Amino acid sequence: MLKIAFHPIYVLPLPEGHRFPMEKYELVPQQLLHEGTCTPQNFFKPEYPDEADILAVHEKEYVDALKNLTLTYRQARKIGLPLSSRLVEREFIITSGTIKAAEFALQYGIAMNIAGGTHHAYTNQGEGFCMFNDQAVAARWLQRNQLAQKILIVDLDVHQGNGTAEIFHNDPSVFTFSMHGKNNYPFKKEQSDLDIELEDNIGDEEYLEILKKNLPQLIEAEQPDFIFYLSGVDILSTDKLGKLGCTEAGCKERDRFVLQLCHDHKIPVEVSMGGGYSPQIKNIIDAHANTFRLAQEIFF
Repeated sequence: MLKIAFHPIYVLPLPEGHRFPMEKYELVPQQLLHEGTCTPQNFFKPEYPDEADILAVHEKEYVDALKNLTLTYRQARKIGLPLSSRLVEREFIITSGTIKAAEFALQYGIAMNIAGGTHHAYTNQGEGFCMFNDQAVAARWLQRNQLAQKILIVDLDVHQGNGTAEIFHNDPSVFTFSMHGKNNYPFKKEQSDLDIELEDNIGDEEYLEILKKNLPQLIEAEQPDFIFYLSGVDILSTDKLGKLGCTEAGCKERDRFVLQLCHDHKIPVEVSMGGGYSPQIKNIIDAHANTFRLAQEIFF
């Protein structure tokens, strides 16, 4: 059965006009239930995580500053969201959802988080709407519990996974692959194990050609026993923070290719949603929903 992390706290009110589309976290599960792709049994409600799991990746001083809301103005500004105790609680819950989804993926082959993909969070700071790096924490959780040894993180959000790259720098047990916009945030990029920078306005054909050339080779070379996939839909041409030129059909084909590879190689995969900032919420919901539809089609 496809298991999907969703908690009501994923959806918090933000000031009117804020560019972060919080409502998508509520609308995606509603759409999946409405169309019959999922039933209520597909969804699970993550609990608050063991803080030791967070501290396996993030520095205690930073975690304490988040919990106590004592970040400096500069630190809070880099995150880009109005800090509150509820927002910090939300980040803990999202990270817990990815840990639990990773555990479910070992059982079912795939599991997903309606939120997550917070790849701009470093060991000691947050930025770009990210406070904890959910997939990094879950990767360490798998390793600490001897459930995986070699992990591949496939980050196809339009923005480089700079926090993920920093966390696993010089760590051969986790291979970080980021395929992202060359001229997009973050403007000071970190070094992943493999970075592929894409020029502005790249379309479906070229995007998919690059992905299909590189990802199978990576899996063959690295032989991972677990994959984390960050399936951001901000590669769409409609995305106001994206700069690429992919269509919804191209984005869906991207997801199909990644998930089919995981299935064919029998490598468990956890999928976190990542970014999506098109002005029309329908574009965001349709593109994200395709990822869940494909998971059901390919794995179940």
